[in-house]
Amino acid sequence: MLVWQWTAPVLALSSAPVGSGFGPVDWALNIGVGSDYGRTDLTEHAAEITADLGLSGTGAAMFTAVDLDRLVSEDGDGVSVDATVGISHPTWAVDPTATETAQGSPGTINLVVQVPVALEPGAAVNAVITATEAKAQALADRGVPGTGTATDAVVVVWPEEGVAERFAGPRSQWGSRIARAVHQAIWAGTREWSMSPPTTGSTPGVVS
Repeated sequence: MLVWQWTAPVLALSSAPVGSGFGPVDWALNIGVGSDYGRTDLTEHAAEITADLGLSGTGAAMFTAVDLDRLVSEDGDGVSVDATVGISHPTWAVDPTATETAQGSPGTINLVVQVPVALEPGAAVNAVITATEAKAQALADRGVPGTGTATDAVVVVWPEEGVAERFAGPRSQWGSRIARAVHQAIWAGTREWSMSPPTTGSTPGVVS
């Protein structure tokens, strides 16, 4: 699994299946699972892992069947992006032929975006939207037939203290940096995916 930990107080806005929403976080996890993963008690699974790791406090947990050796990290002008990218099942946001399914399966494009400045709540929402738009643009640029996968997740993290930025849309200072870093990470991740056949399993790792 991949582990992010923060010692200084930080806030996050997350769509992770465990620890989603807005609030303080102490850690985030990207948990590697097999392609046949069938557990639906994701909160309990994450709690088992945090207990094994000795993690305390609150956090967000994502799940992926992508080989975690394929982690892609990009840093640009203070913004840090870590991505695991799997595109074996790309989907369009609007697809009249698709059927509705439960969202309990592991996500295949997971993003952790760290911004070094405080964000107002609206700017945090801007940041998630900007990261998602940049992801979709990178997939389009790589010729992937979809805007993402049905179970993607994103965690945006920023310091709790400091003068908060009001905007993080793609034309704002920090939003444009988020967009570039996410685009680069997804571009590199899809290239890695296309060059290497999918595998299951994971390698322990820590991202500081």
